[in-house]
Amino acid sequence: MSNNKIAPSILAADYANFASELKRIEETSAEYVHIDIMDGQFVPNITFGADVVASMRKHSKLVFDCHLMVVNPERFVDAFAQAGADIMTVHAESTLHIHGALQKIKKAGMKAGVVINPGTPVSAIEPVLSLVDQVLIMTVNPGFGGQAFIPEMLEKVQKVAKIRDEKGYDFDIEVDGGVDNKTIKACYQAGANVFVAGSYLFKASDLTAQVETLRVALDD
Repeated sequence: MSNNKIAPSILAADYANFASELKRIEETSAEYVHIDIMDGQFVPNITFGADVVASMRKHSKLVFDCHLMVVNPERFVDAFAQAGADIMTVHAESTLHIHGALQKIKKAGMKAGVVINPGTPVSAIEPVLSLVDQVLIMTVNPGFGGQAFIPEMLEKVQKVAKIRDEKGYDFDIEVDGGVDNKTIKACYQAGANVFVAGSYLFKASDLTAQVETLRVALDD
């Protein structure tokens, strides 16, 4: 069975109809729902918080992959655990206490992930790679959907995969930003196995068929 996972990003969905949008995702072969949490400080945009995630949880049994683009995310660990998040991924750049934040996430019963922005080197997260279940490499600058893929980030994916293999760590490598049927294979070849796609998926009237175009591109 393939270890590859598709994670439709709810950021690109219809905010007024989350219940029906989650149902559409459930009907695809996607394994995750990627949920972007933004506070207007760490990134310019504002989305929503744990209460909205809790209301979404009632409409989906898929893995909730919550990506927190917020200042000091450790403040919100318990709230997202109670809301039903399965994975909580936090930015290395967002807190001075990344070790503590990741440990708190795991203690709360969620899987813990660490994220780096395009301008942040892999060396910034090396000290915590033994703690994490997932590493997210941003392939665009975070804050807004629909941006163009930054191909130079594939080198970071390769570096993280190399460290994982050399050290014997066990974590997924996720990519987020500009992922479509033209970029997904290069991400996979670099070492990624979790693929966040937003605008590319939700611009299609047939979400199920659009998810399958990503599967086909991976298999080509």
